[in-house]
Amino acid sequence: MTNLRSGIRYSTAGVLGQGLVNSLFTTVRLQTMGEEHLLPFRDAGKPVIFVFWHGGLLPLIHVHRRQGTVVLVSEHGDGEYVTRVLRRLGFGVVRGSSTRGAVGGLKGLIRAAAQGHDIAVSPDGPKGPNREFKHGALTVARMTGLPIIPIGVGAKGGWHVDSWDQFLVPRPFSTVRVAYGPPCLVPRDASELEIESNARSLTQTLADLSVRSGDRVDL
Repeated sequence: MTNLRSGIRYSTAGVLGQGLVNSLFTTVRLQTMGEEHLLPFRDAGKPVIFVFWHGGLLPLIHVHRRQGTVVLVSEHGDGEYVTRVLRRLGFGVVRGSSTRGAVGGLKGLIRAAAQGHDIAVSPDGPKGPNREFKHGALTVARMTGLPIIPIGVGAKGGWHVDSWDQFLVPRPFSTVRVAYGPPCLVPRDASELEIESNARSLTQTLADLSVRSGDRVDL
């Protein structure tokens, strides 16, 4: 009975979450920048690995809906609610994180990449620290050869939730800006020092993209 109640609760949350996301973004104006960094891979039919700070997740759910992108979601209890919403919006989901279920999560992402799916990872998730780049996405990039495309997200008119990631919720009739950065390629034989250097470089790129997109969170 408990499992049944939980299943109904999760299913209801998925339906409601999908409706709320769709309703909100019918009023939001979207501006994208830096698409020239992504389009060559689209034209070649090559998947990519998107990285973005966890706080910018909500607008990106709308922008990349129904594209078959596979998202890494925490195995924590709240992750099931997120999973149900994402699946209803056309995303694939792999459960895991850098702190729990990491190996399974990375293997799932690698399998999804081999099947031709884009991958999405928030390198500071699932619980922070905010804007601290963990190495999971770099590991997937090294093992698959896929390019990493960093994304910055900001809103001219939005709320930041009082949470570890300062989660961005655009206001109705606001403008959301999404900025794509240049690709980062990680060689298969990359050393730990090279991985760390890539992490620092991507952290700076994400900071620059945050400024470009009008993100108001203090870095």
